[in-house]
Amino acid sequence: MKFSDIQSKSKEELNEMLKEQQVKLGKLRFELANKSLKDVSQLKKTKKDIARILTATKQQHGTK
Repeated sequence: MKFSDIQSKSKEELNEMLKEQQVKLGKLRFELANKSLKDVSQLKKTKKDIARILTATKQQHGTK
């Protein structure tokens, strides 16, 4: 997910995306604990996506 794509989204869309990514991260952590996770790099990618969404949210909040 690119930051330029995230910046163009509305506040409501960002909040929804954030919730989805947080749920995904929880599932990935559970799979990691059960040793059923095949691609561990998904954890890092999901965390970075969450950080990008939070950054875009804070930038929008600061400009309005």
